[in-house]
Amino acid sequence: METKRIIQVDERVPLSLLLPLSMQHMFAMFGATVLVPFLFGINPAIVLFMNGLGTLLFILITKGKAPAYLGSSFAFLAPGLLIIEQFGYSYALGGFAVVGLCGCIVAGIIYKFGSDWIDVVLPPAAMGPVVALIGLELAGSAASTAGLLPAEGTPDTANVIVFLVTLGVAVFGSVLFRKFLSVIPILISVVCGYVAAYVLGIVDFTAVTEASWLALPNFSTPKFHPQAIAIMLPALLVIVSEHIGHQVVTSKIIGRDLLKDPGLHRSLFADNFSSFLSACIGSVPTTTYGENIGVMAMTKVYSVYVIGGAAVMSLCCAFIGKLTALINTIPGAVIGGISFLLYGMIGTSGLRILVDSKVDYNRTRNTVLSSVILVVGLSGVSIQLGSIALKGMSLAALVGMILSLLFHFFDKYGLMND
Repeated sequence: METKRIIQVDERVPLSLLLPLSMQHMFAMFGATVLVPFLFGINPAIVLFMNGLGTLLFILITKGKAPAYLGSSFAFLAPGLLIIEQFGYSYALGGFAVVGLCGCIVAGIIYKFGSDWIDVVLPPAAMGPVVALIGLELAGSAASTAGLLPAEGTPDTANVIVFLVTLGVAVFGSVLFRKFLSVIPILISVVCGYVAAYVLGIVDFTAVTEASWLALPNFSTPKFHPQAIAIMLPALLVIVSEHIGHQVVTSKIIGRDLLKDPGLHRSLFADNFSSFLSACIGSVPTTTYGENIGVMAMTKVYSVYVIGGAAVMSLCCAFIGKLTALINTIPGAVIGGISFLLYGMIGTSGLRILVDSKVDYNRTRNTVLSSVILVVGLSGVSIQLGSIALKGMSLAALVGMILSLLFHFFDKYGLMND
């Protein structure tokens, strides 16, 4: 049986292979990437622009040694939507910028002291529930986006059909598709849902016909408010943990230890610097994408030149006015159908942290830690700290960190009973 030839990280590929391989990576991230700006109510062009630029910066900062594509981060969805509801998108950008800057500082701390302290501040028994809350908090908004919770009467039949088609393709495609199709079930479900919406007459192409072929992305600047920043900050530890996980998985796939060369501090700095820069020009935070790691595992093509090619394609797409106008015509029922699965998968990724870390719930400390975090996050409890109100995932993360530090202190002095 013939085995696939491995194309290593620093290996160049001919143009005839570069274009289709790069296109695969762009398609892999496309469905999830356009979902985030849609939910935030912004033009996807600026997000495509920053994803491409952020990826190129990541490759440059990591000296071309770490193959990773940067896409829109889901870790910021719950706090971002909360800030947008209370203050507006500009203040969410301020929160994104501060978290990105703090992430760069964390990269410096890791360079100096290592990363073991992360498990003290937010151990797996706390990190898992916090990540799960990101998805669980958003479950209601998925139903609203899909039009399943109208203010009056019953949901529109066409919306329900489009929602079910989109969700059905996403669910069954995730478990039935093979080869490259198994990497892009989200994109395929968006296309199928869009076709169903068009057939049912709920797609309006007026904006597409009126849009110009070439258009500049909508750049904007952040505004800052202490409460918005406080709501956003707990996402920092989540993205740090997520980044470390992705680098570990990628290291296993490519057979190189990326935590040592180019180093975790360098890749984490690149990731967060991209998020900071992204917020400064009006886009959403970026993160390394699991979908693109899946593409590398499947194709055995690890070349940063291929990743860079996908980044250049994303940059080019950002200036195609009709493409971004077409993305904006995607009906809420389609986005809602995708969100139903994606939000659940975010919640499940929290459970996966618990499983992968082999959290022992026979130990009372772990049971108490996870239980308190979940209840605090889902109860609707809010705490006012001066002008800052914390609730949901933000409050749960803060409570989790305080309890974790206390438990570590008790354990150090032999006070714990387990």
